[in-house]
Amino acid sequence: MGFLQPERYFSRLSRVDVDGDLLSRGFTHVLLDVDNTILTRDTSEVPRDVGLWLGRARDAGVSFCLLSNNWHASVRELAASLGLPIVDHAVKPLPPAFLAARAKVGGRRADTVVIGDQLVTDVLGAHFLGMTAYMLAPLVETDLPHTLILRNFERLVMGDRRPEGALVPEAAVKSCAEPQPCAPQGNPGGDSR
Repeated sequence: MGFLQPERYFSRLSRVDVDGDLLSRGFTHVLLDVDNTILTRDTSEVPRDVGLWLGRARDAGVSFCLLSNNWHASVRELAASLGLPIVDHAVKPLPPAFLAARAKVGGRRADTVVIGDQLVTDVLGAHFLGMTAYMLAPLVETDLPHTLILRNFERLVMGDRRPEGALVPEAAVKSCAEPQPCAPQGNPGGDSR
């Protein structure tokens, strides 16, 4: 896997299986981005499925530290309301904040995964320190202007890689409803060459 490629790419946090994608892989600590990862950029709310997932993961023994470039008081208030430690003003992808966040939860490189929605901040920062990175599709399209510019770079790097757990487009569902069998994506002819 390339330095700029996340080890896994999910459609949203609730698609990460706590047992299969975290615990069975030895990840008991998560450094978790905030904006557009657990908090929507447009309404500044934690979606219900994300809140439930956080509760399930914590009940299973996973510890979290929020890691955010955000400098507003609201991000610290969010951390307090969720009962999670936070490192804000992180200046991701630079390593010091990742190391500070990892220390807050007692994590080591091998048992800590970074989860966030940005390639340049979250994935690159994790890989600078030899940690695993799971990237998420952003919760909403609304974003800061400089982040929207970085999204174009992400599209180039990620190519046609699709997030795990993404809904199948309606056109693909309709075409698969036809009587003939559907060929797997990437092999339109269906042959096994």
